[in-house]
Amino acid sequence: MCLALGEARAAGEGGDVPIGAIVARDGEVVAAAGNEREAAGDPTAHAEILALRRAATTLGSWRLTGCSVYVTLEPCPMCAGALVAARVDRVVFAAPDPKAGACGSLYNLCVDPRLNHEVEVVAGFAAGESAELLRSFFAERREPLAE
Repeated sequence: MCLALGEARAAGEGGDVPIGAIVARDGEVVAAAGNEREAAGDPTAHAEILALRRAATTLGSWRLTGCSVYVTLEPCPMCAGALVAARVDRVVFAAPDPKAGACGSLYNLCVDPRLNHEVEVVAGFAAGESAELLRSFFAERREPLAE
């Protein structure tokens, strides 16, 4: 999760919401990404999506069985769906997302038995640090409005 937090910090410094994701297999990082929605002008450039794409390229397959994804914020419906579609084994997220979380907060797409694959969900690892990154990022953007 420390590497994902580093990706989140870099995304925040670049003007994107500070969310980072890492894909690992057999204890080795195969891909990493931070949010790039603002930088790329792409609404799908979430950290998880970018990390999954990079992992698929690195591993030479869209099937990411045996992989775990570590992400600093609970995945949204798009990202949770991508985790299922990629056949990821496990997702570990830091902070819950009560407004858009699809791994337990609003929805639970990763463990829906009606889908063709289920992803193990582990929540809360380094939640405080991740939540603080997000809080401070948005607080800095609100301050000029308050003046």
